[in-house]
Amino acid sequence: MRIAVTGSIATDHLLFFPGRFADQLIEGHLEQVSLSFLADALEVRRGGVGANICFGLGVLGLEPQLVGAAGADFAEYDSWLRSHGVDTSAVRVSASRYTARFVCTTDLEQNQIATFYSGAMAEARRIDLAGLAHRPDLVLVGADDPEAMLRHTATAHRLAVPVAADPSQQLARLDRDQVRRLVDGARWLFTNEYEEALLVERSGWAKADVLGRIGTWITTSGADGVTLARRGAPELRVPAVPADRIADPTGAGDAFRSGFLAGTAWGWPQEQAAQLGCALATTVLESVGTQEYELRPGELVARVERAYGAGAARTVGERIAVPS
Repeated sequence: MRIAVTGSIATDHLLFFPGRFADQLIEGHLEQVSLSFLADALEVRRGGVGANICFGLGVLGLEPQLVGAAGADFAEYDSWLRSHGVDTSAVRVSASRYTARFVCTTDLEQNQIATFYSGAMAEARRIDLAGLAHRPDLVLVGADDPEAMLRHTATAHRLAVPVAADPSQQLARLDRDQVRRLVDGARWLFTNEYEEALLVERSGWAKADVLGRIGTWITTSGADGVTLARRGAPELRVPAVPADRIADPTGAGDAFRSGFLAGTAWGWPQEQAAQLGCALATTVLESVGTQEYELRPGELVARVERAYGAGAARTVGERIAVPS
């Protein structure tokens, strides 16, 4: 299965605040907030949801195509992605803008405050999916320039290519019509718990209305695992894979999507695909940065076995080479 992932390409600036954001907020004064958090550490990493998801697919052995816009400073990042199995031929490189920047501060309780600078991402709307050298079998439309997200969704539907809708961080700036256009007709819809509630509020549709317009709604809930919902069917709940330690939550959701899409590409049932997604998400939780983890097949299979049993582990092991 040829998977195209549309979405942001960015450099992440990850800061760590050795306190609690909540302790700095004063009830009754939230309308005028002026705060500064003194961070103990800074990590500069490669990121962007489109690139993160493609990286995860690449290390799992697929050859995803990244569709997005980057700046003139993209050369080193481009080489990194290609060395991990990502096809970057559809990336538009801007002649005048820098690659997007994601600046995120995490506190002791893993709460996060972030700012995203779009930069070259604004040119993603100029990319036409219909112009790709090979038509994809599945398109994930991730957080990106809003006009690009709408264009890619419409083009995929016109070409009869299944869509995985993943508006995530962009939900906050999309209006009702835009949300509806991105969601309606999607084969899969990805959100986290907060985004699920925000999507319902922004779309003006009840959850049942959304389920009537899509295939499966996949909602991640951190340590509580993942819920898969379909209209007229009981919700399927997949528990998370326990982490030995949490180094940085950034990118765990993108890794889940990588694992789920890989399982989908291999023809697995959705529950098994979600289990692989949860295992890969935990691998990312235990490293700092969204693409700094090393996939060790034996460890991944062992994680799956501890969480889901020997049968699930065999399924993963048959797809991911485990050194003897």
